Amino acid sequence: MNPVLSFREDLEDKNAGAFAAWAEVYDRQANPLLHLEQRFLERMLPDTNGRSILDLGCGTGRWLDRLARLGTPECSIGLDASPEMLAVAARRGLSGTNFIEAVLPSIPVSSASVDLILASFVLGYVDDLDLCASEMDRVVRDQGDAFITDMHPCTAIELGWERRFSLANSKHVLTAHHWPIAAVVQLMDQNGFELLALHEPCFGHPERAIFYSHNMLKEWQAAEERSAVYLLHFRKATKLRRQTTQGSLLIESAQCVLGDSEAVSADISIYQRNIRKTYRRKLGKDDPKLRINLDGYVLFPGLINAHDHLEFALFPRLGAPPYGNATEWALDIQDRFAPTIALHKRVPRATRLWWGALRNLLCGVTTVCHHNPIDPVFRDGGFPVKVMTGFGWEHSPQFAKDLCTAWEQTGSKEPFIIHACEGTDSTAARDLQVLKEADAIGPRTVLVHGLALNADDIQYLNGRGASLVACMSSNQFLFQQTASLEQVRLIERLALGSDSPLTAVGDLLDEIRFCRNVIGMSASMLYAAVTEEPVRILRLKEGEGRIVPGSPADVFAVRASSLTPAEQLASLSWQAVELVMVAGSVRLASSEMLARLPDSCVQGLNPITIDGVVRWLAAPTVQMFQAAADILGPDGVSLCGRRVSVKEL
Repeated sequence: MNPVLSFREDLEDKNAGAFAAWAEVYDRQANPLLHLEQRFLERMLPDTNGRSILDLGCGTGRWLDRLARLGTPECSIGLDASPEMLAVAARRGLSGTNFIEAVLPSIPVSSASVDLILASFVLGYVDDLDLCASEMDRVVRDQGDAFITDMHPCTAIELGWERRFSLANSKHVLTAHHWPIAAVVQLMDQNGFELLALHEPCFGHPERAIFYSHNMLKEWQAAEERSAVYLLHFRKATKLRRQTTQGSLLIESAQCVLGDSEAVSADISIYQRNIRKTYRRKLGKDDPKLRINLDGYVLFPGLINAHDHLEFALFPRLGAPPYGNATEWALDIQDRFAPTIALHKRVPRATRLWWGALRNLLCGVTTVCHHNPIDPVFRDGGFPVKVMTGFGWEHSPQFAKDLCTAWEQTGSKEPFIIHACEGTDSTAARDLQVLKEADAIGPRTVLVHGLALNADDIQYLNGRGASLVACMSSNQFLFQQTASLEQVRLIERLALGSDSPLTAVGDLLDEIRFCRNVIGMSASMLYAAVTEEPVRILRLKEGEGRIVPGSPADVFAVRASSLTPAEQLASLSWQAVELVMVAGSVRLASSEMLARLPDSCVQGLNPITIDGVVRWLAAPTVQMFQAAADILGPDGVSLCGRRVSVKEL
């Protein structure tokens, strides 16, 4: 059991008795406020690898446990006034965590020793807020993060909320302050913390079930459309290190997607390619000249396409299925469709790669894993999407030049990606054994397709920490079969790829709808498979797949709806995508969106018409079309089977 150091001295804690009684049931009693806070705060927290963490008012250790799962902290400390709460936290067995019994605002921790500090539902119990902010300033290192959450003061006062719980038919009421949010922000600012994010979410459907289970229908109805909690993210920074707003861009009034069920109204400040701040209140002094009003729109993080072959974007679907394995298909089309393949390959490779980028851009993809050698064109600053680098690969066990060498030469912190088990016959199934014999299955391993994997194979891969990128519609086309929902649910690390138009149903949004409608994958699973899961599987390090301060400004916008973010994403098609930004630069806009953009944001955008729909793209569309049409003919240029044309507008 972790030791608990006591620094209580003669300080009084007026809620001590209530917390002592609450400790044993705190984690078992459903609390809609804590549930709502957890949903949103989990979407805001950074990677904790190598960071020193301090949880103020840690209670039973619920957040220390979750912070440990976000990485491997250098060390973590839980501070609380209740010895009973700390005893429960210590029983969690959190390795490397120390516990301190102390009453805020006292923080008996060494100065400049903390990288990340969390104060969850605790400031309301602090009498001297100024001293508490000063203590946080003392212990947090420069450029360290502070996260503060609590019950929303305005709603609490208006609805007469109390901090209470019931135990053995007895109600316990705790004494607390309703500190104004502006006061908290002002004090933190005075003590060296710059506000980066402020979110004030309302209860949603997940919390409604808690209200209903406690027969609190009236309370739910009273609170339904009111902010129930607030969440603040600060960065410790001296005035010299605080960023200027000059040259920044502000996206105003959008519904900002934080997770599969989490969206908030927010203004997004973008500076030097990254998201700088995300908050709505006019609590700061930022006044950027460049603004984009997205009232009526939802802003999603740019999607991550975990598997594509960009150079085949202009190709039609080729094959005479069903096949037993992918090698059989590859050899067949080289023979059966040789003239078609030769014709399309006459289009310059660089042009074909650009078309592959546009295929992704049109559907909101901002980062692509291209399963082929990295081409110099990708390093062109004008290339419209980010193409992932920093990974090892082979085509497949059948076509590998030297599987063992490719595996060994892949960096220890890089993924190794390979087509494998692509098919339904014994040849496809044998791929797994080949990889085993090469000792090429571990946490770095990323298999693409994996249709031939059975339940035991999947459990083996899970146990080895390996991952799978699925391209379900390609499997359905080639083999007249794809993974079942039961198989998909067994896979612990799963991302989606669009593959190429040679076999796939269309783009990544088409792939998502295919997985929803044909396989029955949940909207939440699909959302994760194109955002957070490819980040983990492909080991992306820049904050992709999220809209949080510090992450790249890779986003796309669609019209707002009443659906959850995941449900809306699962129903989208490329026609719904009206704005795409990559690294803070507008790369796609609809004609309607064009009118909302500052003049400087539309420079370099050129029109293209796809199946009668006009999009403005940061691409040389006329030259691209002409280079393809010279080979394929003006009527032969199509993208995922969609007719493409370019004309002056």
